[in-house]
Amino acid sequence: MPDDFSKKDANTFVSFFKDKVKKFVDERGWKPYHTPINLIQAMTIELAELSEHFLFKELTQKDIRDNKELFNEIKEELADVFIYLISFINTLDIDLTSSFNKKMTKNSKKYSVDEFNNGKYYKK
Repeated sequence: MPDDFSKKDANTFVSFFKDKVKKFVDERGWKPYHTPINLIQAMTIELAELSEHFLFKELTQKDIRDNKELFNEIKEELADVFIYLISFINTLDIDLTSSFNKKMTKNSKKYSVDEFNNGKYYKK
């Protein structure tokens, strides 16, 4: 099995995902079809497929983890969403780390710990 499959979140850089998806798309000549709108629609479809596993069910985290087949299906659908998201990032040449850090800084100010804590909103 290639080394790529032994990578874990703790030691994998964003660039790994971006490069891997770019190579996959380029090798298949899909770049003309990976427009922002097509990728948004693809993500939405894959997210709906992920959501379908939860439709009319009250699944706990334990329920999901204990059902290996369900858990594997969820992981696959999530990977599909992530792959399209990475392709979207590549298409628009977005620096994800920079965007993430800026948004987290903004969210930290918007949702302060003093006002938003334990699932509740505390108005000052």
